[in-house]
Amino acid sequence: MPTDLKSSAPHIAGATGWDDDLVDWGIIPTMIEGESHTSGKLLFKGPEGSPEAGVWICTPGYWECHVTADEMCHFLDGRCTYTHETGEVIEIEPDTAAFFPKGWKGTCRVHETVRKVYMIR
Repeated sequence: MPTDLKSSAPHIAGATGWDDDLVDWGIIPTMIEGESHTSGKLLFKGPEGSPEAGVWICTPGYWECHVTADEMCHFLDGRCTYTHETGEVIEIEPDTAAFFPKGWKGTCRVHETVRKVYMIR
C-alpha cells in the first residue's frame, strides 16, 4: 500500500523509515541539557485544532515536559526515558505504546533519536 496523505484516511506505508516532506518544528523550548531538534508531519488536524495526529521525530537531549492535552503515542524508533514528577520512570524503546494524560509533568531524556506516531485530543 503506498503512502497517501490526501486520502480520506491519510496513511504512511513504512512509517518507520518515512522521511518525505518532514517539516522542521524547531528546538524543544524547555531544554535542560542539549538541544533536541524536532521535525514531523501533520496527518490530520480538526477544524478547531483538535484532534491532531501525525509523525514526530526528536533528536537527543533532556527537557522538562508538560502535557497540555491527552496524547496517545506509538514509538517506532529510538530510545528515551520519561520521568514523572513523582519519580516514576517510563522507558521507551521501539514498538512502545504510551498514553500521556493531560496535566502529566516530568522530564524526557532522548538517548537515541525517537520517531513516534501520535494523536492528541
